[in-house]
Amino acid sequence: MTPASETATPGEFDRIDVAGFCAAIDRLKAEAHASIGPADFAHLRRIERYGRAATLLGYATAWVIPNPLSAFLLSLGQFTRWLLAHHILHRGYDRVPGIPRRYTSQVFARGWRRYVDWFDWLLPEAWDYEHNILHHYHTGEDGDPDVAERHLEFLRRMRIPVFFKYALVAIVACTWKIVYYAPNSLSVMHPGGGRRPRQESAAVLTVGSVLDFRRPAVRRLWLHCYAPYATWHFGVVPLLFLPLGLGAAVAVLINKLLAEAITNAHAFLVIGPNHTADDLYRFRFHYGRKEEFYVTSVLGSANYRCGPELVDYLSIWLNYQIEHHLFPDLPMRQYCLIQPRVKALCLEHHLPYRQEGVFRRFGRMLDICVGKTTMRQLQAFPTAAAAFPVRHGIPAEPAGVPG
Repeated sequence: MTPASETATPGEFDRIDVAGFCAAIDRLKAEAHASIGPADFAHLRRIERYGRAATLLGYATAWVIPNPLSAFLLSLGQFTRWLLAHHILHRGYDRVPGIPRRYTSQVFARGWRRYVDWFDWLLPEAWDYEHNILHHYHTGEDGDPDVAERHLEFLRRMRIPVFFKYALVAIVACTWKIVYYAPNSLSVMHPGGGRRPRQESAAVLTVGSVLDFRRPAVRRLWLHCYAPYATWHFGVVPLLFLPLGLGAAVAVLINKLLAEAITNAHAFLVIGPNHTADDLYRFRFHYGRKEEFYVTSVLGSANYRCGPELVDYLSIWLNYQIEHHLFPDLPMRQYCLIQPRVKALCLEHHLPYRQEGVFRRFGRMLDICVGKTTMRQLQAFPTAAAAFPVRHGIPAEPAGVPG
């Protein structure tokens, strides 16, 4: 394994204007929040209609014959539900005046609405805590449950031809919600329900342990995640097409299985590279001030190409990852409006703003996964304490988060 860069380059952060960047970001945040309005809800509904149209067209043709077009449309419909859940559960639409409550973080995918709003392998409340709290407020740290480099350390160290490593990554990409995201997100919850305190070590479920039914967490994983999803999507749905003949039901089943692989791979492509590359940082410390939070959010994240809307849609608006980590509670439409300003502020205050095409970023992530390169490391925040004449509050986490 040949690391590309293990630490920050000497002098790399000498010119960063931390205080100025923080003040500018706070002003931009206030402007963005003030501009949230009905246009953001109209945009959300339009994106939702894209997904519903894809699902309808997918099922309308899936019974005819197994084919990649029907499978892709079904996968896109499922993918859109994740897109909506991601931004709604981040409280991105809670500030929209007069928005129906079903589109707010308090109601969307909560309780029985999971089966209407976002019926996936993941338990919504587990994902909400794992991603929206632990990942966003510990990005790139040891407390971040989504550090890909750490999770794939076994693969990076394996002494096998790199071709086989790539093959294993491909298998993981097509199944990762099943083999990684569902068990990993559930691991931050107590088996009996409720969030696991942040300081308590999570018993991560692995491929080797998800069949150990002696463990309460494994039984919950199967009862609340695997069994409901698999029964509905690969059992009940194909059977609904039996009146059209056995061949129709089999075709739907095959197209559903293909769609599952496609939507997993699609999500892996646009989610995985956001924080994993040889030009991004892992942090061996936890920020103590708002300024540090803003700076580490930029240093640990990367954007893809932004716009037009079709590109943004297929990227779940995660091509605005830097903006999303600075302002996680904004509607999707707002990211398009503020991205040029955030980029300009980073350049003005001498912060690196990483942005490349999604496939280039995916290639960088692959190099990390197979051990060709290594992420950069920061042992401490790279600006002297004297640069912080006034102590600001740490960004507020949603109510109820353990301290």
